[in-house]
Amino acid sequence: MAKSKLSVGLDIGTSTIKLCQLKENKGHYALQTFGMIALPPEAIVDGALMNSTAIVDAIRELFQSQNVKNKEVAISISGHSVILKKIPLPVMTPEELEESIQWEAEQYIPFDINDVNIDVHILNPNTDQGQMDVLLVAAKKDMINDYVSVVTEAGLDPVCMDVDALALQNQFELNYDLPVGETVCLIDIGAAVININVIANRISAFTRDIAMGGNQFTEEIQKQLNVSYDEAEELKIGGHGTEDADSVVPQEVARIIQEVSDTLANEVQRSLDFYSATSADSKISRIYLSGGVSKVQTVARTIEGRTGIAVEVVDPFRAIDCNGRGLDPAFLKNVGPAAAIAIGLALRAAGDNIRL
Repeated sequence: MAKSKLSVGLDIGTSTIKLCQLKENKGHYALQTFGMIALPPEAIVDGALMNSTAIVDAIRELFQSQNVKNKEVAISISGHSVILKKIPLPVMTPEELEESIQWEAEQYIPFDINDVNIDVHILNPNTDQGQMDVLLVAAKKDMINDYVSVVTEAGLDPVCMDVDALALQNQFELNYDLPVGETVCLIDIGAAVININVIANRISAFTRDIAMGGNQFTEEIQKQLNVSYDEAEELKIGGHGTEDADSVVPQEVARIIQEVSDTLANEVQRSLDFYSATSADSKISRIYLSGGVSKVQTVARTIEGRTGIAVEVVDPFRAIDCNGRGLDPAFLKNVGPAAAIAIGLALRAAGDNIRL
């Protein structure tokens, strides 16, 4: 956790941008503000910024509406342009690692080494086995530059570039006790990406980003029931819709939601099966679910049924004092699980490791 002034956490998601500002005092955190704003459909597609103007305008509007003066922000990325991998290396000093990581990393990265930014973090520096585990993070420079550009154009200073899976882990470690020896899985399901992070012995042991999410529910409801995008969004989270959806039968919506939930759960299970087949510490005791899709009630139940692992929807504000003036408890409770990555980013400060 950061010792210097905390950055503003800015989670630029596919369908919404979330902003979170925390204040730290002797290891305790208080929420200063949390807000979110919707993006137009297809402003971001597969992690690519398709409508930079709309994104810049949304960021500016969000900062103005929340009256945030701090311009230093932490942002994050995920998807196929990001590689996050635990690798074994001979024991060396951080300085030696810094010098050798470029050629050590080449064998693990499916991109041209010149096209990526790299960072590393030694996970077990006190090992006496002659080997140490290192967390290698690499991301394509063009994707980083695109995200930095929209933030800079909005008048802000991006001081930290994180990865969604690690921001999720920072949020979790703040809010939940993680006993040594236990393995848990963090799953954040957003509009277009599922972030999976398996933590074994308090260390990230396996991560995967899957290109699917809440948009699948909306698209299937639109297609099968012939309703508008807005109506489909309303029906997805249990609303009744209005004019266009008057003839929609609730059972039809439930059937579609269950079908998509089954597909999501299958993808999650495939990833966890892969982890189990490649790891000695493979028994996962609990899944912690976050992201806006966790509001779709069948999702947690379906993942639990498919994997056989207990699923709990996280409360990212659990260890944070949210009693400040102007904070709406009902709003925070409603958006809670969707705030997980933004809160993880709000724990960062300029100069923190890992950064890209």
